[in-house]
Amino acid sequence: MESKVSRRLKEAIAPEVREYIFVPRLAREFHTNFVHLTSINQAHLLMLHSAGLMDTATAATLARALLRMEEEGPDAVELDAGREEAYFNYEARLMEIAGRDAGGRLHMARSRNDMGATVDRMKARTKVLELIDAMAAVHDAALTRAREHADVVMPGYTHLQPAQPITYGYYLTAVAETILRDIDRLNLGLRRLDACPLGAGALAGTAFPIDRDATSAWLGFSAPVPNALDAVGSRDFALEILSSIAIAAVTWSRVAQDYYVWSTPEFGLIEFPDSVASTSSIMPQKKNPAVLEHLKGKAGHMLGLLTASMATIKGTNFTHTGDGSRESMRSFYEAADETKRCLALLRLIVDRAQPRSQTMMAQARGNFSTATDLADALVREAGMSFRDAHHVVGAVVRSALDQGMTADRIDVALIDAACREELGRPAGLSAATVADCLDPVRNVATRKVLGGPAHARVIESVERQARIRARLLDDTQACRRRIADAAATLTQQTRALAAAGH
Repeated sequence: MESKVSRRLKEAIAPEVREYIFVPRLAREFHTNFVHLTSINQAHLLMLHSAGLMDTATAATLARALLRMEEEGPDAVELDAGREEAYFNYEARLMEIAGRDAGGRLHMARSRNDMGATVDRMKARTKVLELIDAMAAVHDAALTRAREHADVVMPGYTHLQPAQPITYGYYLTAVAETILRDIDRLNLGLRRLDACPLGAGALAGTAFPIDRDATSAWLGFSAPVPNALDAVGSRDFALEILSSIAIAAVTWSRVAQDYYVWSTPEFGLIEFPDSVASTSSIMPQKKNPAVLEHLKGKAGHMLGLLTASMATIKGTNFTHTGDGSRESMRSFYEAADETKRCLALLRLIVDRAQPRSQTMMAQARGNFSTATDLADALVREAGMSFRDAHHVVGAVVRSALDQGMTADRIDVALIDAACREELGRPAGLSAATVADCLDPVRNVATRKVLGGPAHARVIESVERQARIRARLLDDTQACRRRIADAAATLTQQTRALAAAGH
């Protein structure tokens, strides 16, 4: 028995090759690729006819066959791993409907290589648009909650130690800033993948006088990929988007880690509803942060998929190969799908997390996160250098800790004693000044500098970021409209061509 797709190959595919390569490949790819193969076939057909490379009668026959296949859907195609993969199975069904001669003419001036590269870009385009929407939903949730909690004072941390008072709303605006950059990175990746490989052939174009601009436009791309070898040999757009996904995943993992710690009874800063928690099979008191653990674990998965894709490509020749052009893309599609799900979970977490405002305020008052303001007051009102003020307040904190005092119990006497020991003189601060410095609400309110946590700055950040997000989404909406308009035109013209044969 000979090959079903080539007279060059005199033997049928080995059972192991069928079962371990082509059967899984067909199961994985045919249904997801079918709609894109149909669009590519329609665009290529219209181009061949308009360029005078195919007569109207044959083109009309093919147009009717393609429309029928589109209507019947992928389930109407009997898949045969002996035909290797999606394209040959699609073509076999087309030839059943249109006839061997007409069906066999559609592959003029193209290759599976440029078709596969075009399918990848069309699928990637859809995935990226979906990811941008998912990121925008997380960003919107973060800004909504930031505005709502702009005055909920909490300790800010560095090295997971109390640092300075901030607000929960301020924290969320910081997270939202990173998501804006994630959206922008995906927008850049979308612009770079927005070029059509169709017409590149196997790697060197074709001698037929085809119109690559026309097929590019019918498929919703802004232009063809200018170099045929690059068109079929490169999938770096996927690496770029995978890198953007990995960066986003690292951030969502860090945010999940914050919530993970803050939701412990020991911190008690955040409460989650039971709907986003799990329990224990043995310990009835348990409320486990299952979603947070999932997000952190999946972030590692995203890093692994990026590494896997790059490792797959690095040893390939710079041309079309199965490993470089196909296996490398499996990581991309898996990462895109996983990320979409993770972003939905992240949005849920950001939206449902409830700050325990009384605990936050109590910790900010008592955990010495206000100490920097006390040092600043010594600089402003006691004429000290900041380094001397730093030493004095450090001594104050040490003394308070030794005596079992919280920060809000520091008084003038304690400060003056430390100042005498360090500098040989009292500080001379008033009790009102000390109280103001140790008040976390006032502490936050005075930080009005650009980027600070004061209420007005948080609201300003919310409004600015919302405007930026709207501009970024304008770009994606323009891309969607172009794709939709191209699809409508493609369908209309294919139907018109189908009718031309009657």
